[in-house]
Amino acid sequence: MIGITLTTDQIRNAPTPVRQWIEQQVIASLGLAAETPAEHSQAAHLVACTTDEAAAVLAEIKGLMPAFNVFFEFARPGISFGQPPVMAFRLIDILYHTRLEDIEQVIECLEAINAAFSHVRGEASAKFCGFDNQGHCLIPPETQRSVAALWQSILASQKEWRGNADVKPAA
Repeated sequence: MIGITLTTDQIRNAPTPVRQWIEQQVIASLGLAAETPAEHSQAAHLVACTTDEAAAVLAEIKGLMPAFNVFFEFARPGISFGQPPVMAFRLIDILYHTRLEDIEQVIECLEAINAAFSHVRGEASAKFCGFDNQGHCLIPPETQRSVAALWQSILASQKEWRGNADVKPAA
């Protein structure tokens, strides 16, 4: 057996097929590749998150900056599939966008988000996200819309704040 160590930059700059192969190897090594999306047990417990719940989850994870960054990855459009539909986000893309060091850190952040969501909902079995065997994180479409709406409201409030910061008091 031979082990090879790659830096995050080497993985980011690798050709797409190489990154996808690495992603599949990492997911398989973490034991997340055992089931197909339709059979995935976590998908059964995915619960749609409202904008208010998304804000409450954000408040719960505010001290965990990496989880905060991972959370807002779900404001991006995902790929919708299945019945009932779910939105899929590639774990390797989340890793790339958040500049975390490895997939395990992404998984830890997602687990923290799931724990915060479960706490906010008051339901131990409620899951914000789940996983499939292709290295995707799955969320309900309503959750994606809620996170995107929360992101837009934060941007709007910052724009408003910056606009007010430009206003000078009367002399």
